Order: sequence, then structure tokens, then C-alpha cells
Amino acid sequence: MTGAYGSSPLSVCIVTSPLHGPDNIQTRGDALTRKLFVTGLGGFVGSHLRARLAEGGDVAWRLVGDAPFDLLSPPSLDAVLAQEVPDGVIHLAGQTFVPEAFRNPAATFEVNLLGTLNLLQALQRAGFRGSFLYVSSGDVYGQVEEANLPIDEQLQPRPRNPYAVSKVSAELLCRQWGYTEGWRCLVARPFNHVGAGQKDAFVLASAARQIARMRQGLQARRLEVGDVDVTRDFLDVQDVLDAYFALLDGGEAGEVYNVCSGRERKIRELILELADLADIDIELIQDPTRMRRAEQRRVCGSYRKLHEATGWMPNITIRQTLTTILSDWESRVLQE
Repeated sequence: MTGAYGSSPLSVCIVTSPLHGPDNIQTRGDALTRKLFVTGLGGFVGSHLRARLAEGGDVAWRLVGDAPFDLLSPPSLDAVLAQEVPDGVIHLAGQTFVPEAFRNPAATFEVNLLGTLNLLQALQRAGFRGSFLYVSSGDVYGQVEEANLPIDEQLQPRPRNPYAVSKVSAELLCRQWGYTEGWRCLVARPFNHVGAGQKDAFVLASAARQIARMRQGLQARRLEVGDVDVTRDFLDVQDVLDAYFALLDGGEAGEVYNVCSGRERKIRELILELADLADIDIELIQDPTRMRRAEQRRVCGSYRKLHEATGWMPNITIRQTLTTILSDWESRVLQE
């Protein structure tokens, strides 16, 4: 997830769950499937989604039309969607890195807002009439007073960086499209999500990489960090995927849903837990270049609305997640 809360980069594809009409039914063994178009399959969350579907982790869906395209190129979108009209869409792709959004806000808006509009228009041209899940970010809430924790969907967005502004704008665009086109459009606001394969530009991935290097004798046991005395609401990427599939099946059209763990955790404590898992002692060194503007001191979300709509709740403990992240980086460091 990106910024203070959440994440996912630009790339795309088509994917497939149980259908409503007999004309569209396809089978995989004994399971009925429907087509799902997914953008951002080359990104962190998208790569996990692709792997889950490829492994048959959710037999209700299958990946189809896996071809490259560019959200900023309507002809390339038309070409992919011409293969098969999807029954559902998960729109993950976008510019998700907050520092980059400050450096180049125009490009961030071009990808996150104009790219979303291009996708909606291409779907309209293709005759799409299904369910559309726009993946936004909990970062849209901006600076939140402690009295308003945990954050729920009734809190009005107050974005404090260009990335978050672009996400709020795209949220409104998708919801408007749902109203005017009659599509079942929903918005997910994921908070920080983490897991194997995440870039080390993100705090826990960065810490895990450095700790893995320390364990292998490649780095002194001094870990470079930003502001680690803030709290964040971290959720395992596999729980995030479960939430997205649950929303496609059971979310209410036009509604916004937080996707989060419901618990705030201090980053310093999570880094020290990573070190404990690696069985090493470390010294934390603050790096001024890792500090961010408009930093939210505490973050904790509420997933109550999502749970009430779909029955979803987190299943993976933070220690399981940290173990997965550390193991992943130990393998990756060996290949560096």
C-alpha cells in the first residue's frame, strides 16, 4: 500500500469467478468461473494475485488475456479488452510512491486519474456491465486526529500529498461512472500491506533486507531507518487479496471499504521483532533522507464495514508476516 497507508505499479491483464448468466459460464474442473480483468499484475499485490490464480488458490477465478498494455494508451486497452469482455475488474495499477508523487505530481495524476479514465472508457467501448473494484489507499484520509482513531469510512478524506489527491480524484471518477453507467463500482482503501516480494523502498522491506544482509555478514549491524516511532496499520498481502475477492462477491455498489488489520503497530517494535526472528542484535541509525513530509504519527483503521458486508477479517498474524518477509529477503540477498 503506499505512503502512510498503502500500494501497486502499472501493468495489466484479464482474469476470471461464478457467473450469473448461463451464456458466460466457463468451467475449471467442477468450478464455475467468470472473467476478471486486473491491472497492475506486474506490481507487488498484482504479482501475488497472479500467483494465487495460477496455483488454483481461488478456483472461482482464472486468468485470461494476459497481454501487456499501457493505461495511457487507449488503443492498447481496446486491443486487450477485445479478446474477451470481463465480468469483473480489479484496478490495481498506478503510481504509488509518495516521494515520487512530490517530485512529479503531473505524472502521478496522468497515471492515476487519466489512466483510470482511459480504462473506464475502454471498458465502456467493450460493452462491460460487471463489477469494478477500484483500489485506492488509506492515505487519502491524510492527517487524522487521535480522537478519530480507529479510522472508519465516515471520516472525510483530507489528502496531504499529490498521490493521495490523485487517488481521491480517481475514487470519485469510478463512483460517478458506476452511477451513470449502471456498473457495480466499489472502492477499497487499503492501509499498509506487506509481504514477500515488496520493494525495499518500503519500511519493513528495507529493514528486512538490511537485517538479512547483517545475518550473512554483508553489512554492519547498524540499521538505517527513517522515523520509526510512528505507528502504522499493517496487513499481510494475502489477507488483502482475500478482502478484494470478498468485495467483488459481497460488497455494496457505490460504497467505500477500508482494508486494514484494525491494529496499530510501532515500526520500531516491528523492526526489532525482525531482528529477533533473525536472532541478531542491531543498532538503529536514523537516516534524514528517509524522513517524509506531512507524517502521520499514529495510524489505525477499522475494517468493521468490510466485515459486516462480506464476513472478511484478517487471518495472518504479524509474526507470520514478518517471518515471510525476512525469509524472502534472505533468499533475495543471496542473489544480489
